[in-house]
Amino acid sequence: MTSRAPETQQTSSPASASQHGKQRTKYMQLVEQLTEQITQGELSPGAALPSEHQLCETHQLARTTVRNAMQLLEEQGWINRIHGKGSFVSTKPPIPIKQQLDIFAFVLPEVRTGFYPSLQRSFEQAAALTQNQVLVCCTENKVDMQGNTILQLIDKHVAGVALVPATVPPTPAYQVRQLQQHGIPVVFCHRDVEGIQAPLLSIPFREVGLLAGQTLLEQGHRSIALFSPHRATASIEYETGLREALAASPDPCPEPFIFHGPSSQLHPIDYEPDLLNTLELMFQRPEPPTAIFATFDSLAELIYLLLGKLGKRVPEDVSLLGFGGTVRHGAIQSRLSSITVDEVAIGRKAAELLTQMKQGALPIDSAEVFPMPINTSTGQTLGPPPGP
Repeated sequence: MTSRAPETQQTSSPASASQHGKQRTKYMQLVEQLTEQITQGELSPGAALPSEHQLCETHQLARTTVRNAMQLLEEQGWINRIHGKGSFVSTKPPIPIKQQLDIFAFVLPEVRTGFYPSLQRSFEQAAALTQNQVLVCCTENKVDMQGNTILQLIDKHVAGVALVPATVPPTPAYQVRQLQQHGIPVVFCHRDVEGIQAPLLSIPFREVGLLAGQTLLEQGHRSIALFSPHRATASIEYETGLREALAASPDPCPEPFIFHGPSSQLHPIDYEPDLLNTLELMFQRPEPPTAIFATFDSLAELIYLLLGKLGKRVPEDVSLLGFGGTVRHGAIQSRLSSITVDEVAIGRKAAELLTQMKQGALPIDSAEVFPMPINTSTGQTLGPPPGP
């Protein structure tokens, strides 16, 4: 097999040199020029290419250089060379690789409630600073829908993906691995995917549960309930943190009341009757909870309304603590006491990390973890337990 000479074109324009980071070999310039003519239809399938002698004369190239170019074009499937007849455009040329779009995708389990709207806006604003448009994709927290979304993003060859992984069921590693294998950087938000190395902007779920428990204990509560939208890794971490806080209390605390919503439903409103029935049964216990920690603000808002249906005053009869973002909008959320995480900082950092990986400043398989700080928003739904 003829070796390809590392001959370089001395007359390359500055634009072409900077575009590729270094001067291209002459035969590669010829390959690119001929493939462009084929993809743009200037050379149709089956058409004869100029002879090697003609190409040498036209492009002022050595015969060896032209042969190297034709050999590569044949290996890639662009042309067929027939001995004694010449070279012809393949009747089935390869599909050209699409150029990467300057678009970041943000894949979220939902976009309507909780901290997700603010998270989305901050990501879009940060991406705009680096001239990247944003494609927002909602998976409804369903892993099969997330898989279809990822395939479409690979087909579009987006520049990067910020992902809040679906949890119903847990996101499999192969979904995210497909993105990385196609050279598309990924940043995890809130939680990661086991078996995948990518930067993680993590919510410390156990610490959230711990801080919630400590906050309620400081108010004098001992009997506490935990409500989560569905049972997942984060829910277990919330519960673990809450139990740690109760175990550390100098005064003995009863077993916390735990409720996990159905995993098949994304929004609490979809299982409102079950939630109302659970609250009724909870208050029939010998020592009913005097405080409720709901692990998502939208769930806490619904519980607030249902407590009113049951004739319970908040916080006079029962205190209510949610979990959400630092941006507090809405008639109920603005009044709700919550553990908060800075969702605006998460969105900005995700866009920043994707830009760094896109530019090669950060490895695509970086396993760096960025824990997001948590705080308490006092609100109006937190108070001491009711008197005897």
